[in-house]
Amino acid sequence: MTAAQGCAIVFAMQPPLSRPPARLGSTLKAYLLPKPQIRLFAIATVVPVALLGLADLFGGLWALAALGYMTALTASLDALVGLVLLPSQSPATLRAGDRLSVVLALAHFILLALAVLALGANRFALWEQVVIFLASGLFFGQVSNSNAHELIHRTTRGLRNLGTWVYISLLFGHHASAHPKVHHRFVATDEDPNSARSGEGFYRFALRAWLGSFRAGLKIENDLRARTRGGAWWHKKLHPYAVYTLGALMCLGLAFAIAGPRGLVAYVALSSFATMQLLLSDYVQHYGLRRPKGPDGRYAPVDVQHSWNAPQWFSALLMLNAPRHSDHHAHPMRPYPALKLDTGAPLLPHSLPIMATIALVPPLWKRKMRKHVLAVINGTQNHPDRAKAAPRNPTST
Repeated sequence: MTAAQGCAIVFAMQPPLSRPPARLGSTLKAYLLPKPQIRLFAIATVVPVALLGLADLFGGLWALAALGYMTALTASLDALVGLVLLPSQSPATLRAGDRLSVVLALAHFILLALAVLALGANRFALWEQVVIFLASGLFFGQVSNSNAHELIHRTTRGLRNLGTWVYISLLFGHHASAHPKVHHRFVATDEDPNSARSGEGFYRFALRAWLGSFRAGLKIENDLRARTRGGAWWHKKLHPYAVYTLGALMCLGLAFAIAGPRGLVAYVALSSFATMQLLLSDYVQHYGLRRPKGPDGRYAPVDVQHSWNAPQWFSALLMLNAPRHSDHHAHPMRPYPALKLDTGAPLLPHSLPIMATIALVPPLWKRKMRKHVLAVINGTQNHPDRAKAAPRNPTST
């Protein structure tokens, strides 16, 4: 075990303070983050919130720091430290996880408005605007999307609505319907628009997934309303797709009000960038994996073999354990602090952000993944890159 690994594990296992906090700041810390594991998630996700806020206000080195955090620092920590957090099922930890999700969702709306203002007001140099755009887009695509995904899976209506509005603010509101009602039902089959086929390039997939999930989600929402009788409470509610559409129009209007035409263009560009990253995650995490169909026409149950996973620790913290995708599909309502890395699950050769970057070059992606897909299909899990992908000296699997 290296010194860096030892420090990381000791930090992760540090028990909470036993004495009552004496100051307001300590009280808030104990209330919001009562468990060491949640503190790690909070540090990983809240630090870029602060950096992006400063970048939007002052540009310069703050913008470079925010972009460096989302790229070079994340990749370096993934490579240098091997750590898999012990999952926690304690009620206090799970409640703290939901509170952190609420904080991140509220921060998302503030940062989105600040980014539109910073890019639309034209008060920074061109290089600063490019860096702010990239850093903000990466945060919205990797942190905000992952957080909204967690929220729409919660059983509390308020949390689900908050996650839905994060998606609406990114002009991708229909994902709140299509993801739980289409993707989770048909994952790893050709009936799921968001499960990439083997040999399919990302750009072809992205168009098919966006349009297909929009249509499939709309059909399911319409069917749900049609199955209720006239006068039922369901019909008294606004159609979810009407909420998504009206909400998107409202957000477009707010962007224009904040920074005029330039702000509107910046907002649409940021939303598109963030949505592309969500589609990249879907593409990478299900690429080439399929459930067989039995003689009765039914698909085999979803199991660990139908999602790609990544064990790298820091990107998992940043993305709220989204790379532990097999366990999420096996237990869709399981909160992110409790997600486990299944020992038999297919592993990506690199972290999820790096694999998403590789997917932007389809020929390179296909060459990289061909042997891994075949290894999963053939049941030969010990392919050459697996040892490289696994964390060194993990505390748990």
